[in-house]
Amino acid sequence: MSAPSSLRTPWLPKLVIAPGFLLAFAFIYGLMAWNGYLSLSASRLLPNYEFVGLEQYERLFDSERWWVALTNLGIFGTLFIGGAMAIGLLLAILLDQKIRAEGLLRTIYLYPMALSFIVTGTAWKWILNPGLGIEHLVRQWGFENFNFDWLVTPDRAIYCVVIAGVWQSAGFVMALFLAGLRGIDESIIKAAQVDGASLPRIYWRILIPSLRPVFFSTLMVVSHLAIKSFDLVMALTAGGPGYATDLPATFMYAMAFSRGQIGLGAASATIMLATVAAIVVPYLYSELRSRK
Repeated sequence: MSAPSSLRTPWLPKLVIAPGFLLAFAFIYGLMAWNGYLSLSASRLLPNYEFVGLEQYERLFDSERWWVALTNLGIFGTLFIGGAMAIGLLLAILLDQKIRAEGLLRTIYLYPMALSFIVTGTAWKWILNPGLGIEHLVRQWGFENFNFDWLVTPDRAIYCVVIAGVWQSAGFVMALFLAGLRGIDESIIKAAQVDGASLPRIYWRILIPSLRPVFFSTLMVVSHLAIKSFDLVMALTAGGPGYATDLPATFMYAMAFSRGQIGLGAASATIMLATVAAIVVPYLYSELRSRK
């Protein structure tokens, strides 16, 4: 290769990807900035660029429905993250025993993640419907006094969203933990067995503490799923009964696209973005520091 052509080579890949990068940057970060400005404007049914400062945020935090959405996010986030990680870790430990039909079981556990949250929400809506699902089936078996009407009970409907979410994500978490367990040097396990440590003690004292990076990465991913949950709630409960299962994402959609309150919806979206950033940015910072 001649000297001139070798000098031209380094900028050619950058030139090829530059249009896509610029478009992605404009559409992602440009729209984020636009949404941030709308949250500081007097926008209602249509965008209105009159600057009103933090008025939309004051209206947001004076809204009872927003506080319901935040409370539901706390309940859903805690149970969804804790349940998915606990069940996923347990399944990973069981599969790590190199049991028969491991490949089949791993596929079964991972299958829910292949479905969209819309499909999951619709399926669980049928399963938890008192007139069609579990309650109806058990009553047909002869247990006439059996009740399982959480889906239509305002105080319990959010737990139906938790059940569907954990079912969807536990297999994905299992795959992450199983990969972490399989990456641990087997000589450590054999040395512990020679010293007389039991299998539960090996997992509790050695293997699970060795999964700290996997725990942290999994927590980031599942937390992100919890904060931006929208399609699962819309398919399963549509935010109801009433707005008993509203989450910040469904609140934003309702305000911006159904109630004609674009500024209020933009303010709630900005709060969601700040929450996600508070989780993701420290993770990215720690990753960058670890690579130096």
